[in-house]
Amino acid sequence: MTKESQEPSPEGFDLNKSTIIALLYLGGLVVGVTGLIGFILALVWKNEVADTWEESHLQYHIMTFVIGFVVGIIGVLLSFVLIGIPLLMALFVWFIVRSIMPLLKAQKQEPMPDPKTLLF
Repeated sequence: MTKESQEPSPEGFDLNKSTIIALLYLGGLVVGVTGLIGFILALVWKNEVADTWEESHLQYHIMTFVIGFVVGIIGVLLSFVLIGIPLLMALFVWFIVRSIMPLLKAQKQEPMPDPKTLLF
């Protein structure tokens, strides 16, 4: 690839590693398994993007999946006493926001400000 093909197109959609993972996460809300595929790709690609703007994105995606998975299990267990239902609804919104934020920043090729945060 030439250097020109690495730069984002001002008219198009930049399909970089972070964008692919974010789209897989969002698709996972409908299909299910694509979120796991996105997580595996984030782990595999983490060493490839060391010292680039994408490194913070992949760390952010990994944190999103791990926290979402743990809170999802807790929410399912607590749904038997009805506390888990609002927790799962909040997790759903949190997961969507945590998937869209890196998607927007990846199109500008900007790093995530704090990839290890629990919020946004």
